Amino acid sequence: MALSDEQLERYARHIVLKEIGGPGQQKLLKARVLIIGAGGLGSPCLIYLAAAGVGTIGIIDDDTVSLSNLQRQIAHGTADIGRPKTESAAEAALRINPDIEIVQHKERLTAENALKIVSQYEVVADGCDNFATRFLVNDACYFAKVPLVSAAVGQFEGQIATFRAFETDEGGKPKPNYRDFVGATPPPGSVPTCEEAGVMGALTGVVGSLQALEVIKEITGAGESLAGRILIYDALDTRFRTVKLKWDPENPLTGENPTIRDLSVHAA
Repeated sequence: MALSDEQLERYARHIVLKEIGGPGQQKLLKARVLIIGAGGLGSPCLIYLAAAGVGTIGIIDDDTVSLSNLQRQIAHGTADIGRPKTESAAEAALRINPDIEIVQHKERLTAENALKIVSQYEVVADGCDNFATRFLVNDACYFAKVPLVSAAVGQFEGQIATFRAFETDEGGKPKPNYRDFVGATPPPGSVPTCEEAGVMGALTGVVGSLQALEVIKEITGAGESLAGRILIYDALDTRFRTVKLKWDPENPLTGENPTIRDLSVHAA
């Protein structure tokens, strides 16, 4: 697929990068990425993936825009209050780049629809705000064999990791997944939500942008994948650190004696 003159100009700063070039940009234009949640993380991730020319971007979110969202969810504006987030987010992305397609999934991800939706995409970017959905997304990506770029924030700290648990490492062991990092859902009330504890708005921009960057790397093959590691950002100390993740043989999804064989485990 040859790039048009308009595309050559739009994506010129990508094309001159030897790690991306014309072939990498073509991969982006052909790619299909699903974003879980059009909120604080999903917004900047969406904006930068749209600007990068990711050909098809799906957005799944069943929420509407509220005034308290606008401190950090940059895909929405004051005039969007009360609108479905997928609608305002889609408009924001297409304003930047009408060269792409946005697919709106105005629904909540559930055990019944997760595998069907996730299987339509090549990479998933998860920016949801609850552990139940994170486990569901992790497991759906494992069964669908789709790379997962997961991000989370809280107050002044953010983290991002890439999971390719359907692959094995040099020793023949499964690569880590989210269940190797968070073994089980924390007890109710033990981890305060952003609504309860607060979050710095600009932090979600930093982490959401990093998430978009890791998605682009997964698509183009540029650089080294974050798979098997988690990147942690402390905004107050302005410090990044990377921690290696290890496969847990007792992981219920990929362990030596797996107990999770399908998504029915997530059914309410």
